[in-house]
Amino acid sequence: MADRRTSARAGSSSPSHPVSGILLINKPAGWTSHDVVEKVRRLTCQRKAGHAGTLDPLATGLLVVCLGQAARLVPYLIGHDKSYRAKLRLGQSTDTYDAEGHITYEHHGPLPDRSQVEAVLPAFIGEIEQVPPAYSAVKQAGEPLYRRARRGEAVSAPARRVRIHRLALVEWDPPYLMLEVDCSAGTYVRSLAHDIGQRLGCGAHVAGLVRTRNGPFRLEEAVSLEELADTGEWERHLLPMDAGLRDLPAITLSPDEAARVGCGQAVAGPAPADDRPARAYSQDGRLIAVLHFDPAANLWRPKVVLAAMERGATTSHSDKREGP
Repeated sequence: MADRRTSARAGSSSPSHPVSGILLINKPAGWTSHDVVEKVRRLTCQRKAGHAGTLDPLATGLLVVCLGQAARLVPYLIGHDKSYRAKLRLGQSTDTYDAEGHITYEHHGPLPDRSQVEAVLPAFIGEIEQVPPAYSAVKQAGEPLYRRARRGEAVSAPARRVRIHRLALVEWDPPYLMLEVDCSAGTYVRSLAHDIGQRLGCGAHVAGLVRTRNGPFRLEEAVSLEELADTGEWERHLLPMDAGLRDLPAITLSPDEAARVGCGQAVAGPAPADDRPARAYSQDGRLIAVLHFDPAANLWRPKVVLAAMERGATTSHSDKREGP
């Protein structure tokens, strides 16, 4: 994906010169995702920033940080499939399902061997029912579960459907093992580890977690916060706003259509092949909106209208099609 990484336009950044684009950060252990976003905001002197998918403080790896207008595109980025390397500790269960929690069960018999672990993994591949951890950001009655759990309240989150595309045992050093996991958005690897431990009858929790992929973005492209601070040239790491939207169809609007979309008005166009939204570009290649098709009116309606082009990484034209 190195060909997507483009140089920022010339000029130094400052709060008076907003920048829009995406930074891929290698999150350190012990930091919350919010901590990382705040650090990036300070390093880049940008007011608007957000992330596309939370990582627990214990976890490290890829965090997608969106600056400026790109922060408004986060809802379209959080649904990407993800990949992880998860270190599991067999023989212990915890209340948080990871090493930061209190031990709730300790196994005193022999631990399963590698073949026994490998034998249970296929049961977790495909679409499965998963219950999020009590200590999670899942909300009930508008409040995150972890707040209720910290108050000592009994928490029971409803199960939900997630998909595990791939689950492979890649390292074996009992009581520890390493899994590689490819999964859908919304999957809790902590719950997966806990459930594997339950199936094995010995308990298990996550001892370490690294996110290696988030949709089209990969960890090897990410930079550390230290690198971002030391170079003083953070804009060279900036990706275009549409870098995470390349799986969506693209539409190039006429100047009149672009002006109408910029005012929040719908435009006519052919019906899409599926229900995905579309990227809308001006004729000079600027991403100006995300459109959703209204089949009742046979119109494309702007869902997110982006402000005038800010300084930032340039937009790629290579994968756009003409329309509507």
